[in-house]
Amino acid sequence: MTAVREQPPEGRYGRSADERADRKLKVAGAVLGTLFLAMIGWFGWHYVVDSKISAEMIKFDVVSDTEVQVHLEIRKDEGAEGVCTLRSRSEDGAEVARKDVTVAEPGSRVDRVYSLRTTARATSAELMGCTAR
Repeated sequence: MTAVREQPPEGRYGRSADERADRKLKVAGAVLGTLFLAMIGWFGWHYVVDSKISAEMIKFDVVSDTEVQVHLEIRKDEGAEGVCTLRSRSEDGAEVARKDVTVAEPGSRVDRVYSLRTTARATSAELMGCTAR
């Protein structure tokens, strides 16, 4: 005679070990996901709020084989000073000019055209970024 092992009715005696482990993993995942989202929100908030100077390139004009003019609109805190980095590239992607321009004008909005001297004919210009001093 062989012994037959009876299974208790499913769900009658609580959760199985696998179900308890699944629940713990779900709770841990939810906690870690919430912490990750909070961290992303904190970094984003500091990036926006702590930024004392920002700029937008309105347009650029290739004036000659050795010059590019870049029109920037700069927004900053009243009385804040900073530096914006501009870069120009040639058709093959090589950098032909880079310039750090100081923004020390009073007011919260500066609209200005900057000139970059290039080592070859430029086909593009870009604003690399601005930092407050």
